[in-house]
Amino acid sequence: MHEGEGSHRGQAIKGRGSTGWLPGRYAKTVAEKTDDGWHDRDREDESDSAPSTEVREEAARSVIVRNHSPDIPFAQSVNPYRGCEHGCSYCFARPTHAYIDLSPGLDFETKIFAKTNAPEVLRRELARPGYQVSPIALGVSTDIYQPTERKLQLTRKVIEVLAETRHPFSLITKNALVERDIDLLAPMAKLNLVHCYISITSLDNPLSSKLEPRASAPHARLRAMRALHEAGIPVGVMFAPAIPWVNDHMLEDVLEAARDAGARSAGYVLLRLPHEVAPLFRDWLETHVPDRAAHVMSTIRQSRGGKDYDAAFGKRFSGEGVFAELLAKRFALAKKRFGYDSGYSRSHRDDGLDCSLFVPPRKPSPQGELF
Repeated sequence: MHEGEGSHRGQAIKGRGSTGWLPGRYAKTVAEKTDDGWHDRDREDESDSAPSTEVREEAARSVIVRNHSPDIPFAQSVNPYRGCEHGCSYCFARPTHAYIDLSPGLDFETKIFAKTNAPEVLRRELARPGYQVSPIALGVSTDIYQPTERKLQLTRKVIEVLAETRHPFSLITKNALVERDIDLLAPMAKLNLVHCYISITSLDNPLSSKLEPRASAPHARLRAMRALHEAGIPVGVMFAPAIPWVNDHMLEDVLEAARDAGARSAGYVLLRLPHEVAPLFRDWLETHVPDRAAHVMSTIRQSRGGKDYDAAFGKRFSGEGVFAELLAKRFALAKKRFGYDSGYSRSHRDDGLDCSLFVPPRKPSPQGELF
């Protein structure tokens, strides 16, 4: 049951990317708040305006997720968290909360599940006989450096396991907290075992605070990028998502700023609106840029075969049509102009990382288990 559906729709909520508790597509019942005259309306609005974050512990049975999609540049990934407090209004992972009967709207960014045993489970999976080494991607569904990571340090512990076993991996984040783990990442970079990507959608602080309210500010992400680069860690930039008439005009500026901060590879993704993300993002548009909302959605549909989203391989990340083709040309020209490497490629599945150094995790000694 989802409480509060409709109570926030169309209203900006401080520190949140969603405007309401949109029910998931599998929800059987929905409870809606109504004003029956018995409540202090002003106080209710005040308390509803800033819903708190709840972090729930979750014991994972497995943590390595494998895929065979031809347009995804990694074969396996690990996500220590479900849900993301960054609250990015456009996040393609929001629909995953519907599987556990929670709202892809506010629940996704206020009810976070922490896989507290992720490091131990990862160690066990890497120790299995016959394990085939392939770079692991961290942070592809929810951000591995979201605010709760500062306290729980699950991502750091996962990286410690990867460092111990010399297992190659890549990571992507919108949070400057990645700087904390430079002491782990730098030695791995010397062995060609890690590549980091920082996602930057805008250099406009007011816009970023609305699109991704609890992610690090753009200048902080650039600072983190520079710190990674100066530590010898390969770093790239992802302009994702590119949103027509909202941030697409900043593509070149972002790539230039990132190159100056040390990025050597770059990628981009056209806005994706699977399942519940489409109505959630339409609400965001009507709330924050109502004058452009219809134009944005019209361009998206023109780029998605007349639909809000097309999940077809080869199209879901780049789109099709006039706008998508122009965006691709602009991106290619900007990469060449600013001197980026060939870098990020969706057909290159190992990111050039070294898989030959892997050492299976040490088995705990009997004495260690006894004492």
